[in-house]
Amino acid sequence: MLDPVKKRAKLYAIEGQSIPKGARVGTVETADGASIRYARWRAAKDVKTDRPLGTIILLQGRSECIEKYYETIDEFRSWGFCVLVFDWRGQGASQRLLPNAQKGHIENFNQYLEDLEAILTQVALPDCKPPLNIVAHSTGALVSLMAAPALGNRIERMVLATPLLRLNNLPLRQETLQRALGIASFLGFSRTYLAKNPLAYMTRKFEGNKLTSDPARFARNQAIFAKHPFLGLGAPTVSWVFAACRAMARVHEPGYVNSISVPSLIIGGSDDQVVDTSAVERFARKLRSGAFLTISGARHEIMQERDAFRAQAMSAIGTFLGASPNAEDVEPPEKLEIKAD
Repeated sequence: MLDPVKKRAKLYAIEGQSIPKGARVGTVETADGASIRYARWRAAKDVKTDRPLGTIILLQGRSECIEKYYETIDEFRSWGFCVLVFDWRGQGASQRLLPNAQKGHIENFNQYLEDLEAILTQVALPDCKPPLNIVAHSTGALVSLMAAPALGNRIERMVLATPLLRLNNLPLRQETLQRALGIASFLGFSRTYLAKNPLAYMTRKFEGNKLTSDPARFARNQAIFAKHPFLGLGAPTVSWVFAACRAMARVHEPGYVNSISVPSLIIGGSDDQVVDTSAVERFARKLRSGAFLTISGARHEIMQERDAFRAQAMSAIGTFLGASPNAEDVEPPEKLEIKAD
């Protein structure tokens, strides 16, 4: 595996957002040999709590990097949480998997489980303040659900924002897509981009984007990859989407949801054009110990949305995790009580 990033154990400055102070940055090696960049912070010193509320482990979506979450990291720390965040293999400043480092590639989502396990055992459990909570977005939320049956004794609560449970607006049934991608992989096209313009993310405009309705946060995130292009990632390969389809099918298997005991809050956006929010809600309603919240008007990247939407999500996250977020102008979610056996 080739590594285009020589100085992995550092964070990078971005436009309009300073690096949160006090970061401890490092790398871990997974059981199968991938090098993963992580960063962790203590709770902010001026928090009005006697001691930290625990640690939030922040799991990103596909193609993201630690730098994209500076704002959210600062907010979690201001509530009284320590924060741990890392880049999945194949993206950000973690080890890339192909000679063409811009290809969004994975062979199996079990490899992401290896990343999470390495972070938990080598960083979170020995070095982070308990209790440990997960806040995850999209792909990270799907990986969390895959890992959840084994997390009952290690993770206190999970918040899953727009989890990748079913793709939205497909021209064919997802099951048909999965079969077609499996055939393409068998025929040797697994490392082929699954997009006509695989590097469109570098020049895409705000108008028509499917991720956020906030032009300022959209511009800030685009500026990250303009200034530090090695942190960016192009379109997924055939193999990545095939692996994602298999992972989604796995968590939808009969009885799987009953194996998840970690209390969970799942948040969807009513205007999500990437993930099928109705499928997310149906899954959430089946959880033994869970709650579902829809942010009306929000697109896929809720933690990167404009304030009117983002504040609702952050208020719900803070309330669910036992913090008291400063959201005086935000209507509290109607339903945050979790059902339990």
